[in-house]
Amino acid sequence: MQKPIPSLAAAIVTFGLNPFVTAGEFAPYSEPLVADASESAPSFCDAFSSIGKLYKNPENPLIQELTVFGRFQYQGAWVDGSDVNGDDFEDSYDEFRRVRIGAKGKFLQYFDFKANINIVSDGRPSSGELDWDYQSFDEALIGFDIKKAFGVDQLDKLHVSYGRHKFAISHEAVESSKKILTVERSAISNKVYGSDRPTGVKLKAEKGQWSALLGAYSTEVEDEFVAGWGESVAYQASIGYQVSDELQVLADFVYNDGDVGSASTWQYKWATSLSAVYESGRFGLVTDLIYGDNGTAGMGQTNPDRQDEFWGVVVIPHYWLVEDRLQAVARYQYQGSDASEGIRLNSRYLRRTDDTGADINGGRGDSHHSIYLGLNYYLCDHNAKLMAGVEYDELSTPTGDVDALTWWLAFRTYF
Repeated sequence: MQKPIPSLAAAIVTFGLNPFVTAGEFAPYSEPLVADASESAPSFCDAFSSIGKLYKNPENPLIQELTVFGRFQYQGAWVDGSDVNGDDFEDSYDEFRRVRIGAKGKFLQYFDFKANINIVSDGRPSSGELDWDYQSFDEALIGFDIKKAFGVDQLDKLHVSYGRHKFAISHEAVESSKKILTVERSAISNKVYGSDRPTGVKLKAEKGQWSALLGAYSTEVEDEFVAGWGESVAYQASIGYQVSDELQVLADFVYNDGDVGSASTWQYKWATSLSAVYESGRFGLVTDLIYGDNGTAGMGQTNPDRQDEFWGVVVIPHYWLVEDRLQAVARYQYQGSDASEGIRLNSRYLRRTDDTGADINGGRGDSHHSIYLGLNYYLCDHNAKLMAGVEYDELSTPTGDVDALTWWLAFRTYF
């Protein structure tokens, strides 16, 4: 059954694709998109990355900026492993991972908006169907520039937004899927991040080398658009510091005031992370330390095997073999828990055992090691790249160990 695109989505997409839909004069992009003849012609990559910039005029009192954007991500994986009984299994998968289109802009001098929709649902890796149609909103936000509106000169930035947000803690999760260096994020990162888009309010501030974020979100699950506030609230606080041109650190904390065992966006009670990002010349290093609490019976987590605390570490070194073109990436991840099923593997793709019949205890255990080695080839920076990698997973479960090797191949593009 097809899902009709909500009127808001249709309005946003229509408005974004037609820069003349407005009252009064509305000249197209007021800054030249083609370089002056005296300058070198823009490259294909420059033109591709800016193709969605439809309009920009800071002097226009109504609309200051309007941009349409999109992303396309396709990937394949081949899994070969042994389950808790020592039985071998193997399978292959391909998936349209993300296909989105949206629009963003600035208006009335102090306001901004962003909205994009998912237009594919690929259930084939789980024995489902491939559905090209409107699926849901990814994000739907409206923001207000407090600093500009009220002249808060003490800060470099003060901005508030409301709507359907991307929630993230730890650097690996904060980094957009457009720019992550591995085909999939680590399992511990996905545990604290999830893929839901909670409704809430975010306040962001910057001053010199410091940055901060405060957030409050509804825990009500809403698969399609903006949720209500009929359930509980989750709170987030983050602070970042630019130590030097090469080093940045970030600390995050989230607390779920609801019952984690109920229909809540967060399936844990609280979590914290400490991240560091270092880049110097051709070499870079990302580290994430994560600690949290799954919750107890008193917190709504009724399964004792999935209660108690969890923790993890992620280390991602990367190096340019050919500068700005070919990059080598490695990742080590460990996650553990006091509970026998306190942590879980990623859903892609080791847990997809529908066709193999392998017994991996649902991907749950108390200890999980993962090692990833890969190469990224950049056609147009992150705007168009090819990714290849191999990943080894070792999971300890109450009934035995799971070992598997996954080969990855992916194409990522966005504008």
